[in-house]
Amino acid sequence: MERASQITFFLLLIIHSGIAQNATTSGADEFPVGVILNLESLRGKMARTSLLMALEDFYTVHRNYSPKVVLHIRDSKSNSVEAASAALDLLENYSVQVIIGPQTSSQAAFVSDLGNKSQVPVISFTATSPSLYSGSLPYFVRATLSDSTQVNSIASLIKAYGWRQVVPIYEETDYGRGVIPYLIDALQEIDVRVPYRSVIPLSATTEQITKELYKLLTMQTRVFLVHMSPDLASILFTMAKEVGMMKKGFVWIMTDGLTNVIDSTNPSVMEAMNGVLGVKFYTPKSAELDNYTIRWNRRLQIDNPNDPPLKLSIFELWGYDTIWAVAQAVEKLGIKNKTSFQKPAVARNMTSMGTSVYGPDLLKTILQYKFRGLSGHFDLSGRQLQASTFQIINVVDKGWKEIGFWTAENGISRRLYHGESTTRHSGLASDLNPVIWPGKSTEIPKGWEAPVNGKKLRVGVHTSVYPQFMTSGKDPITGATTASGLSIDVFEEAIKRLPYALPYEYVAFGTTNDTSSGGYDDFVYQVYLKKYDVAIGDITISHNRTSYVDFTLPYTESGVAMVVPAKSSRTNNIWIFVEPLSRDLWLGSIILLFYTWVVLWLMEFLENSTNIAGQVPKQLGIMTFFSLFGDKNGVESLRSRIVLIVWVFFFLVLSASYTANLATMLTIRQLNPTITDIHDLRKSGDYVGCTSGSYVESLLEQLNFDRLKIKTYSTYDGFYSALSKGSKSGGIAAFIHEVPYIRLFLAKNCKGYTMVLFYKAAGFGYVSNITLEITVIQFV
Repeated sequence: MERASQITFFLLLIIHSGIAQNATTSGADEFPVGVILNLESLRGKMARTSLLMALEDFYTVHRNYSPKVVLHIRDSKSNSVEAASAALDLLENYSVQVIIGPQTSSQAAFVSDLGNKSQVPVISFTATSPSLYSGSLPYFVRATLSDSTQVNSIASLIKAYGWRQVVPIYEETDYGRGVIPYLIDALQEIDVRVPYRSVIPLSATTEQITKELYKLLTMQTRVFLVHMSPDLASILFTMAKEVGMMKKGFVWIMTDGLTNVIDSTNPSVMEAMNGVLGVKFYTPKSAELDNYTIRWNRRLQIDNPNDPPLKLSIFELWGYDTIWAVAQAVEKLGIKNKTSFQKPAVARNMTSMGTSVYGPDLLKTILQYKFRGLSGHFDLSGRQLQASTFQIINVVDKGWKEIGFWTAENGISRRLYHGESTTRHSGLASDLNPVIWPGKSTEIPKGWEAPVNGKKLRVGVHTSVYPQFMTSGKDPITGATTASGLSIDVFEEAIKRLPYALPYEYVAFGTTNDTSSGGYDDFVYQVYLKKYDVAIGDITISHNRTSYVDFTLPYTESGVAMVVPAKSSRTNNIWIFVEPLSRDLWLGSIILLFYTWVVLWLMEFLENSTNIAGQVPKQLGIMTFFSLFGDKNGVESLRSRIVLIVWVFFFLVLSASYTANLATMLTIRQLNPTITDIHDLRKSGDYVGCTSGSYVESLLEQLNFDRLKIKTYSTYDGFYSALSKGSKSGGIAAFIHEVPYIRLFLAKNCKGYTMVLFYKAAGFGYVSNITLEITVIQFV
């Protein structure tokens, strides 16, 4: 860009080499300001009307200000070279101190280069490319928002609806490309992928756009972000409707370059855009704005009688406020000297343009001036417009409706809060008003569909010895591999929860040329060889396997345990009724009972109670009755009644606990394992059993079990029969296996057996290539 601007600058110097060396002298009470617009476009005509009205309004209010700003308007003819040529003419022949415009970012780059050399501020209220804001262009001022300002609001909108993939569609220009790096960064922060970028040339035909749309249709992403000029966007949305991409399930989002001029969009295009979302700069309503809108519409029709009626946009308001900022800065600076340019003593590079005397101070004054204009708070500090509020809209029928706002302080919200809100916002779609989506649907699109030409995930399945976990077969009609079981159910449920389509097909282990022996290690190794993308089944997560493949989180209970005979701990002791309470509790209760009896007798005796009259045995009997049955009416002393109430409360709690414990002992089977430690089992020399081909067999050898004492079985019936015989009768003393398998065994054979966990393992997981995204699935 810099080299191109230098070449263009050189050519312009040749063009203007014949121009008179002395600039045209402005009047003593005039301050020349240049304006460069594309007057062949509707946008340029709209901007021209707004600038002229702004100058008239300013000096209607400030009649005594002098010197007065005079606008010298030039036509860029939608060409960067013409824009630079016009700027050079204004600088050399009219000694303009400020240049307002031009309209596009590419034109602004050329003109700003001239502004830097002449130290003349260049202010654009339409050039939004982030690349213009740099240290190499110190005299460029952006009186509009940079495209990068809106990316956080777009990212928050995408996050609110839970979409995980977005395809940007942008034009192949500096304007189109400029925002993309900022957008990608914002999306990456919220973990949203950009699987594809659709770049459309500015001169693309309808056939080229249609071809690109059909290409997008073959992909799974259904969320599209459009960033391009209004003319190109009109063709895009019209063709999108024709190819069936404006129906239910699709999501279209516009950047503010389109949304800010939505009111001037052709009604037929608006109809094609039904359901589209967009973010736009929020313009606060005011009586001044309403009055100006009426006058502007009338003036635009007078200035351009042959053009269709257009609606005022935010760009025209920024242009209006720019004129006020420049005029106010001129007055504040108090410029009186007619000499505005310092000419070089010797003309160099075939020009005598020179440098502006007032340029540096004028730039500083413009940047410091802050006021409330028609567009809202107008602040150019930092050499670009400062703003943080965006309005989120939804195109409906031939108009649009507001669905919410975004601010840097509060994020997404249904209402606009000035300053930081005390209301807590979740950042979800519930914080916005309902949306009418493409196809007039009210259901939030999921953002993806199964791709037409997508490659399917090859999922290897291994038939388990235990069909409850995994079994596979062939569909008799289609010949496709089918699978069922717990491993399949969990896998398919996880796939459903992915925020995008993931087509897959099952491939039975042993049906491909894998030269395998049928073991699980061989099965896992096929993933490493990339014959499968994923391997699912009752696959144990082990250290040696993780060295060459990756595993998901375990989806089953982990560990290795042994099934051993259980013995009942219940006894037929006639003294079982004293077992619910411990010895200490029995002793403490008896002591408390005796203590309560003594206290009651003593208090009643001191009160000369008639209840303790008579012989000592009679008195003891009465006090015992009161203590056991809590008859407070039988005691006469108030203090005796208080003591009796405390005792009754204790007695009720104790009796409830006693009853519960005794009921548990009499109703629940008390089973204890006959073997509680794996090392005791090894020392006993008894036989143990495990599954054929299981890694448990090697685990037992690592625990120093005699290889001859390990028996292998392939069915639960075999295990049950061996356990029933016992080690001394040709069977086994314990069945050792992983916890999920043991749960299945005990579900069928629970009588007389129990489980003892002795080794903590990782459990069952799914295998994938280390780079595959399925490894991050969180199973619930």
